[in-house]
Amino acid sequence: MKIGIFYGSSTGTTEDVANRIASKLKVDSSDVHNVYKADVQKIEVYDVLILGSSTWGCGDMQDDWYDGIKRFKNANLSGKKIALFGLGDSCSYSTTFCDAMGLIKQDLANSGATFVGETSVTDYIFDSSASVEGDNFVGLALDEVNEPFKTDERIEKWVSSLNF
Repeated sequence: MKIGIFYGSSTGTTEDVANRIASKLKVDSSDVHNVYKADVQKIEVYDVLILGSSTWGCGDMQDDWYDGIKRFKNANLSGKKIALFGLGDSCSYSTTFCDAMGLIKQDLANSGATFVGETSVTDYIFDSSASVEGDNFVGLALDEVNEPFKTDERIEKWVSSLNF
């Protein structure tokens, strides 16, 4: 299976996490893309898409995703698997923690793709999130602001749970 990782990053933190995930999955750096530069043809060559965004303001996707999500919606995603990861600040923005993951999933819900990589909300402290379904986040939630010491372990656990 060919894996492509697409991220939006304003400060470089989401890009760094995307590269750390790529390293754990042994995905070549040529398959890690800024969503700003993605096009439909590039998206469609992958069997598995790992999509990452930080959450900005009061629950917004990172800016590059507003155009990027349109390209994903125009791509043929039928039969593909999508895993999501998101970054947020669970203290300062505890009511919109990692909302961007949920927004991306909502936008691609009818794409024909299968979503994988849910993670339990256990071990997180936040008030609410658009990225929660039942007792799980729709993907890997990370807080590099308040809990950077948990990131490597969370990535390791998430990567080992992915079933492509």
